[in-house]
Amino acid sequence: MKNWLSLRAVLALGFAASLLAFAAPAHAEKRVALVIGNNDYKNVPKLQKAVNDARTMGDTLKQLGFSVMVAENQTRQAFSETLLAFDKAVEPGDTAFFFYAGHGFEIAGQNFLLPTDVPAATEGQEELVRDASILADRVIERLQNKKVRTAILVFDACRNNPFERSGTRAVAGGGGLAPMTQLPEGVFSVFSAGPRQTALDRLSNNDDNPNSVFTRTFSKELLQPGENLVQVAQHTRRIVSEMAETVSHKQIPVYFDQMVDDVFLNGAAKNAPEIAKDTAKPAAPPQQVAALPPVSVPRIAPPANDSVNAPIAMFSRHNGGWTVVFSILDPTLGISWRMGDAGEFRETGFLDTLDPRTRKRMPNPSIELAADAPAATIQVRYVDTSGELQGPFPIKFDPEAALIHDQRKILDMTATSWLSFREFNGLLVYYTHLMSYRCAIREVRVGIDSAVPDKVLKMPPCDPRDPSVIPHDAQPYLKLAPSTQFVSVELTYRDGSVSEIRSFRR
Repeated sequence: MKNWLSLRAVLALGFAASLLAFAAPAHAEKRVALVIGNNDYKNVPKLQKAVNDARTMGDTLKQLGFSVMVAENQTRQAFSETLLAFDKAVEPGDTAFFFYAGHGFEIAGQNFLLPTDVPAATEGQEELVRDASILADRVIERLQNKKVRTAILVFDACRNNPFERSGTRAVAGGGGLAPMTQLPEGVFSVFSAGPRQTALDRLSNNDDNPNSVFTRTFSKELLQPGENLVQVAQHTRRIVSEMAETVSHKQIPVYFDQMVDDVFLNGAAKNAPEIAKDTAKPAAPPQQVAALPPVSVPRIAPPANDSVNAPIAMFSRHNGGWTVVFSILDPTLGISWRMGDAGEFRETGFLDTLDPRTRKRMPNPSIELAADAPAATIQVRYVDTSGELQGPFPIKFDPEAALIHDQRKILDMTATSWLSFREFNGLLVYYTHLMSYRCAIREVRVGIDSAVPDKVLKMPPCDPRDPSVIPHDAQPYLKLAPSTQFVSVELTYRDGSVSEIRSFRR
């Protein structure tokens, strides 16, 4: 009961934050993209296809209605100026897309994008690399500060350690980038390879494709009509991993999803009204950002059966069933809903508080569903401040997907509680917390006094009827040698993404 109360508190705080964010005037969404490709490195190995990858992604995103800025072979100063131009092009409520192809490097769990003038560095000179590079997390922070509705970040930068030299000691770090598991809401990131994996530029010496294995696949999947971002990432992962296996290489792209709702980049084209021919202009070829004029971004017409003000929903599973919290951009005077396309709409009621935007009682934004509620479409409608009824708007409810998504978020928020030590007739390490949210987990690996998790923990199967209950015959702990100092842990989630390796000390 205590855990459920804490979850309700988290939901309440999240909804309150949403209300504050939505208090700003509605803004018609536009799509803005920055793609960067770095080949011409001066002090570390040059690359062959990063610039081509950026150009291909630029062309792809233009087809999807993005205003695209393409930047190539960026020095540290040019990189900073490019990001500043991107900042100026983005406005609150926009969809922002950032793509980077080039060398990337992980230091102490942080990812750095390397400009072309990054200095050569040797052992103990990690700070030199930090100061001369761009922190990937900073790109996310900048987009957050601009209050974008959706931020999509794609990194085709999981190559070998660029600082390795024969006969020398390299900067501390390995091939690949660190996973981004602690993303803020509204952010979706994709990596061309998983943790400790490297990405292939080509499959063989006879592979004359101008793009890397990841980008050639991902750019095509983005153009598939009716696929949301998760489906695009999943299909890309499967195709790329199968291609890599043909040359006995392991490359499994991973994605990290903190989206509240599904995002379709090429789903609206089927139903959206055609733009008048006299207003449509052919897309200009990608231009170098160093000489960018003021950005003029076309407004994207919303699809006929959708709205930029359509509600979104967050699903949370608890012992009694499901809580569904609706977020609506417009101030509302009332909310109603029903399951499916038939039947009466039910009012959600009101909270004992005033909405500062309407000076009226705030409609209750949440509803409860039974634990065994089947997959269905929830129809939601609301009364706006002028008294007009808006909707109904369809929201898909998939219990299995919602359960996995909900538990994954909780695991990310409570990463410091994954393991706990206890001395009782010896030394024990408990993983009760992981068992409680096992429905989001495919595999748990631990390392005993090792930073490399190499032992698989046995987890009971997920029970969707009561997902957080631990079976009575399950053993949620390991017996350890009294001399054990620490345990590392790594999670593989149901979607195939892998967590950051975390260490827990006695």
